[in-house]
Amino acid sequence: MRRSLAGVALAVTSMIALSFLVPLAALVMSLVKEQGVTAAEQRAAALAPVLTLTTDPDALRESAASLDASEHLVVHLPGAGALGTSRAPAALLERAQRGRESISQEVPGGWICLQPVVLPGDEVAVIENFVPEAELTRGVTESWAVMAFLAVGLIAGSVLVADRLGSKVVRSSKRLAQASQALGRGDLDTRVDPMGPRELRDAGVAFNAMAHRMNELLAVERELVADLSHRLRTPLTALHLASERMAGTPESARVEAAIGALEAELQSIIATARTPLAVGPMGQGMLGVQQGAERRTGQGAGQGAGQRSGAAKPSGSHCEFAEVVGRRTAFWTVLAGQQDRDCSLDLTQEPTPVGLSDDDVAAVVDALIGNVFRHTPAGTPFAVRVVRLPQAVALVVEDGGPGIPDPHQALSRGSSTGSTGLGLDIVSRAAVATGGTMRIVRSPLGGAHITVVFVLAAPAPSGHRSRISRRRKR
Repeated sequence: MRRSLAGVALAVTSMIALSFLVPLAALVMSLVKEQGVTAAEQRAAALAPVLTLTTDPDALRESAASLDASEHLVVHLPGAGALGTSRAPAALLERAQRGRESISQEVPGGWICLQPVVLPGDEVAVIENFVPEAELTRGVTESWAVMAFLAVGLIAGSVLVADRLGSKVVRSSKRLAQASQALGRGDLDTRVDPMGPRELRDAGVAFNAMAHRMNELLAVERELVADLSHRLRTPLTALHLASERMAGTPESARVEAAIGALEAELQSIIATARTPLAVGPMGQGMLGVQQGAERRTGQGAGQGAGQRSGAAKPSGSHCEFAEVVGRRTAFWTVLAGQQDRDCSLDLTQEPTPVGLSDDDVAAVVDALIGNVFRHTPAGTPFAVRVVRLPQAVALVVEDGGPGIPDPHQALSRGSSTGSTGLGLDIVSRAAVATGGTMRIVRSPLGGAHITVVFVLAAPAPSGHRSRISRRRKR
């Protein structure tokens, strides 16, 4: 590209220089020639008054010498011949004498000027002034050389400037191409430093924004895969409890093996989604694993949602928080009865609209209660409460298990020990999405006491039936 830009600059500048130099060179030659001819005519005219006063040859030679043109200034006197060496053709001299006509004409070897002078007695003398060819072109060669030197300097300067400008364009284009190739090979951290013309700077900024957006989308996809896989553990827990009731039957071993294989697969998907982002040279790698995981978990997520509530409303931007919590807790209450767990439920009777879908709230409840079932022994009691606050609603889940030794670590996604560490992260992100918070302390029952606050949203236009406070205990 630099060579092409330099070639274009060379061609354009050369054409411009030639378009000016050719007429200017001709003008210089014409001016020099005109100046020589004019000077010759002036010298001849200056000697004419002397002829009107005297025709003495010595006086005329002295006058010609005073005009600095004694070599080329010749006086043709009538009947006396020429005073000097004449170069004028005889026909021109006769024409000037008889016709008494001033003649200025180019002749071989230079330019000649003939000036007739009428003497007393009606006789005609002719003053001849010859200008050699060297006088007509004096200084022309030097002027042409100066103009050519200026033209070459102008062309070289324009080519140099075009090359410098082209180098910036080429350098920024190469960097953008290299960054694009690196991104295609899977280096998602590659960025470019916008430089060069405004268009290339805009392209560099757009490339950086695209790479940043790709990282964001891949990170969101990884979280989605992990979260969907984690949600499948809720119906998996129910299958575990059902298989325990089938213990001793011929089908129990096969069901247990299938459940174990499914749980191992989910654990593998979650672990893979938590690995650092990496994309292979052919677009495979982490992205392919995530897409495969999403395909594998899509149907399971739908089945899990169906198990959570057969009469669940379509997913939307608002839901009645207390209603969903009550519905999901009722599902877990049946499982709690099978493990001899005491479960209490206390719901507020005031409206609790939040800016989350039914599935999102159900995922929060399943994550909190599912942790109780997974991390506490059978027979451990737990309680669920929904408390209406002035501008928010609080979900409280507490149990009588061993509790959470390090609440801060438990809230860090993927850093919790003994589990995938996704459940509490799902809950925390759902609360933050509404502007709420999450807090973990020690429960009066002896275990964990988790309080999740959700900021209330405007009531849905369709409205919901009023809630009645109810307390259930098994």
